[in-house]
Formats: sequence, structure tokens, C-alpha cells
Amino acid sequence: MKIVVGLGNPGRKYERTRHNAGFMAVDELARAAGIDLSQEKCHALLGKGALGTEKVVLAEPQTYMNDSGRSVAALLKDSYASAADLIVLHDELDLAAGVVRVKTGGGHGGHNGLRSIIEYLGTADFVRVRIGIGRPVSCMDTADYVLSPFLAEEREAAAAAVVTAAEVARVIVSQGVTKAMNQFNQK
Repeated sequence: MKIVVGLGNPGRKYERTRHNAGFMAVDELARAAGIDLSQEKCHALLGKGALGTEKVVLAEPQTYMNDSGRSVAALLKDSYASAADLIVLHDELDLAAGVVRVKTGGGHGGHNGLRSIIEYLGTADFVRVRIGIGRPVSCMDTADYVLSPFLAEEREAAAAAVVTAAEVARVIVSQGVTKAMNQFNQK
């Protein structure tokens, strides 16, 4: 079983912000797979189902970004899963808006949601689907930037990236991370 977690912040205030790209991608994956994300467990909204022949748990931690690890650790424990079964979908400042890349392991790169997960799990050895949101072009504070909605000119690329990220997660679950890297990291 794979645990696919989208990172974001709960509530309408954050619903369409850049920092919620992970939530948006899990919502898209759930919609495409017909998985209902209404169960509340392990400090998350989650749904169970299958992607192809593989069983999955899709989850959106409701602990706020900076404490995502608490929910993820509880989800892994509840599912008898390990970090090797974890796929995290998250926003990425170091990629241009619309770009999606797959990565295994590595540091948190200043991303507080990843930092929290690594601290709670005691390892960084899990798969990440990085959804590019770009960096602020002005002197805007990074926190303000990630917590703001996509600009009108970014929305089309952001929507396409969310769909791509959902497809990347599906490929990772059904065909493996190497296949997903070969297919999506080359674009």
C-alpha cells in the first residue's frame, strides 16, 4: 500500500494559495480515481482506494503545513507503512510555475512541511512530487508569496501542473518511481 500525501493548509483562507498545490494535486488524483476524501483520521482528511491494482491512501494533513509530520507519522503507523511507501506532493519555490519533478530523498530545502515530516519520521528517504510555484519576482516576503493565490497569468500553468502532479503520483504508484522520473523529469 502507498500513502500519497498532499501538503497544504486547511480552511477556505488558504484554499487556492500556492502553498496548497499539494492539496490541489491530491484532490485531482482523488477525483480521477473516484476516491472520496471525507474520512477524518490521523489529523488528516483521507480516502482509501486503488490506483490500478495498487491500494492507496490519499491524505491531506489538517495540522497546517508546519506540523505536517505529525499527521504523516500517524498515517504511516495506522497503515503499517514505512517512509518507503510514502509519496509527498508539495509546492516548490525552486521550480518555475507549472514545472513538476520527481525526487527521492534529500533535504527539506527550507520547506517547513518537508522539514516537519523529516523530523517526525527521522528520515528523508521518501518520494516527493515537486510542484513548481516559482519565486517572488519583487521584494515580496517568501511567506506572503506562498500564502497568496496564483496570479491570473499563472493560473493556467498552475492548473496544468496540478493535473500533471496527480498523473505523476499515479505512475509512481502503478509503475514505480524510476518510470515516473524517466517520463516526467525529462520535460
